[in-house]
Amino acid sequence: MKAIQYQAAGQPEVVEVPRPTPGKGQVLLKVECVATCPQWDMHLMRGESMAPGGVIDYPTPVGHPGHEAVGYVESLGEGVEEFDVGDRVALWQDQGANRDGCYAEYVIADTGNLLRVPVNLDTEAIASLELAMCIQVSFDQILNIGPIEGKRFGVSGLGPAGLLAVQLAKAYGASEVVAFDPVESRRELALSLGADRVLDPTDPDCFPYDRFKPERLALAVDCTGLGVSVAFLLKRTRDVVALFGVLREEVGFGFFQWCGGLHLIGYGNQNRFAAERALEHIKNGALKLSPLVSKTLPLAEYSKGVELLERKEAIKICFTP
Repeated sequence: MKAIQYQAAGQPEVVEVPRPTPGKGQVLLKVECVATCPQWDMHLMRGESMAPGGVIDYPTPVGHPGHEAVGYVESLGEGVEEFDVGDRVALWQDQGANRDGCYAEYVIADTGNLLRVPVNLDTEAIASLELAMCIQVSFDQILNIGPIEGKRFGVSGLGPAGLLAVQLAKAYGASEVVAFDPVESRRELALSLGADRVLDPTDPDCFPYDRFKPERLALAVDCTGLGVSVAFLLKRTRDVVALFGVLREEVGFGFFQWCGGLHLIGYGNQNRFAAERALEHIKNGALKLSPLVSKTLPLAEYSKGVELLERKEAIKICFTP
């Protein structure tokens, strides 16, 4: 079978490898479509670890880092009873950096990492179930503190996660969703997905800070991982700032946040329950994943797709083996 494998930083190649055989509690998944996780893809291309201080070992496992995938069960490993050959399924969580990934014609999946998905959904509408689960986890963190309904909600960073956060905030009843991103095309996409206001955070007049005004954000989620973005939200949010983006630098939590009772929360644990609720949001139309897919390309054009991500000419790319 054909698959992508990074031989070195900046050197992803299409390789020919044997089709794998599922073991106990596993299935062989025939990949229908796999979506980029842009930060993973761009970091591997640059030779930079996603985690601060991390090291990438090349060559990477075959198919890495693809993990947002949908496909059909091709064959069953020993003891598998919860799925049948021909079932359409999607991965709800990344199976790990040391496992073969989904940039391939076939991939082995543990049954516990899969959910059945409707056959009537387009591949672009369901491939990124794993990302939807991830952002649901951050919303669960917020909901553990208090309701979203009726509150002004801020989203910083309108990449894939931020665009899903806009939609989830509306689904949970936010009275107004204010979205921040310096890229105009992404602000326009956020408007089409339900944002009430879209603003450029680099504009000096963008959402002026005044901790005594009721126009502040009540709740917010940062989807960038950038210190400047987190600081921006900390000054403009009253109750909760949730950190979804991978934080690689120190951020300040000062006197006015302390005395104001602001909650700053990190990322929680990925879990199947969040995935199941994300899937329900997708099925009922509250979460639209297809608009996040800028292009669908054959797997052989993987490098071209990552270049589009680097130039911010695409939000996500879907690859078909």
